[in-house]
Order: sequence, then C-alpha cells, then structure tokens
Amino acid sequence: MKKLLVIQTAFIGDVVLATAMVEKLAQYYPDAQIDFLVRKGNESLLENNPHLHEVLAWDKKENKLRNLFSILKTIRHHKYDTVINLQRFFSTGLLTAFSGAKTTIGFDKNPLSFLFSKKIKHLISKENGIKHEVERNNDLIRSFTDDSFTRPKLYPAKNDFTAVQHFSHISYVTMTPNSVWFTKQYPFEKWIELMDRFPVDYKIYLLGGKENVADCDALKKRSSNANVEVLTGKLSFLQSAALMKNAVMNYVNDSAPLHFASAMNAPVTAIFCSTVPAFGFTPLSDRSFIIETTEKLSCRPCGLHGYKACPEKHFKCALTIETDRLIQTLEITPALA
Repeated sequence: MKKLLVIQTAFIGDVVLATAMVEKLAQYYPDAQIDFLVRKGNESLLENNPHLHEVLAWDKKENKLRNLFSILKTIRHHKYDTVINLQRFFSTGLLTAFSGAKTTIGFDKNPLSFLFSKKIKHLISKENGIKHEVERNNDLIRSFTDDSFTRPKLYPAKNDFTAVQHFSHISYVTMTPNSVWFTKQYPFEKWIELMDRFPVDYKIYLLGGKENVADCDALKKRSSNANVEVLTGKLSFLQSAALMKNAVMNYVNDSAPLHFASAMNAPVTAIFCSTVPAFGFTPLSDRSFIIETTEKLSCRPCGLHGYKACPEKHFKCALTIETDRLIQTLEITPALA
C-alpha cells in the first residue's frame, strides 16, 4: 500500500486550501494511506475527512525545536513512500529532506529544496491570469495526477450541523471581522456601518476565535442593529463551517474564513484591503464576490501578507470601500458581479 504524507504547518486557511490536494490524491490513489502534518491546534480542521488515515501535529509554540525532531522521528518511523511539502520554510524542508521517503517533493523556494528528489517552481501568477494557491499546490503533484482544478473540502459531521441548527431557523448572514493582520482586516468602524445599514430581515452572526470575543462584543455594543448576535469563540472550526454553509451570505476578510466558505461551497463576499486577488487566494464558491477599493492606489498592494499598521498611515485601501457594494451582493447574481 502506497503511503503519502502532506505537510502544511502554516495557518488555518493554508490547511483548508491544502485539502484540495488530499481530494486529488484520494481520487488517483484510492487505496493509499494519506497522512497530513499540521501545526498543533489545527488538527480539528481535518476531522471526519474520509481520505485521511492519520493527522500528525507539530507543537510549534512550546519547545519548538525539540518537538520538530520528535515529529521527524515519527515521520521516519512511518516509512512514507512520498512526502509532499507545501511550505517554503527551513523547518518543513528539514522534515521533508530527512523523512526517509523514497520521493520528496517541495517548492524551489524552500531553502532545503536542493535535497528534495523533486523541486517545483513556485509561481505567484500565470500568463493568462491569476494562479490560485490551490493550483500552485497542485503543481507539486501534477506529474503523477493531472492539471484539473480540485476544490478544497471540509467535512463537518452531522453533530456539527445539529449544533448550529437552532441558529438557522431564520434567514441569516455571517460576518467574521477579525484577521491576524491589521491591513487585511476591514476596519471595525466599517463593519459597524455595514451592520447598521443591513436589511432588517436578516439575522447577523459574528464569528471568530476565542481571541476575538472582546472585539466582537464591542462591535455588537456599538452597533444599532438589534439583529446582531455574537457567536465568536462559541463554535468549533467545523461548526462555523456548517453555519456558513447555509447562510444567505458570508462576509469575510482575505483570511481563513474565506477558505472555509470555499471548502463548503458557501456564498461569500470577500473584502480585500491591502492585499489583492492576483496573489491567488480568491474565493472558490459558486456564489462568490470580491470587493476591493475602486481607487487606484500606488501603495497597494503593500505586501504579500499584511502588516500590523498601514505603512502610509491612511489605510485608504480599506476606508474607501463603499458599504453599499457589500450589501448589494445579497441580490447580485455572480454573472453580473
């Protein structure tokens, strides 16, 4: 039996997008053992995935180096045939190069890629348009699968849908206002404006992690909309995905919840502030919209990921986005967006 390991120990959204590779591998190797390595804390994203045999976790917060060599020992013990590394950092390069696998694959930008049996060029864009992150990842396995586009997929269980069922008895939208990076985050005052002007016949659920509870509580308190309810910190990853699945619309930043929507084929309006769609992290849902400033700003994009503050101190890429454009996506068909 063929044994495969996929390595993606970056952030939540990166793991979600990497599930597209799992779908493709399972399609081509239905009898293979497919394992997945994540950073500790992200394991639950992959619960119930029928294609995965085991999810390994590397604790990067405490005793990072010691745990790195511990997980390397585990990887070597599993005797994988193929290790596929989606990251471009030294640590995962080390895990890949010294995994003991017959075939090791990763991007050429990894500092240890010279030790891989196959290194693939990492391209941000392509000649005929945007190269999505899913396509970049697929480049790693294209030689033994195919070029076709495979969507990421999450697998909430029946009890995940049951847990959010009592929130779903009315028409609702979700809003996830927080982001790890300030310049990728639609400003709080703009979220308040959106909530205050939102049609009264929709319930608004605020989502996010436990670290975002205080922010969302403050947003609800400052909003005049009585239909806002804070679910931030109360739902698991897969429960949040289940709730997003049946929403009329999900409003997100260029961050992990965007990819939750893609993995559930849930309707989504993605707000791009300092980053741009050309980076390849656009929504993949059938009903999806990208909202960004219409102003031509010489400073945008200011970076591939984001900053803790606007380098130009004006944050025009976010503040010039009109609230009406967000509300309009409730009625616009994707073909007209």
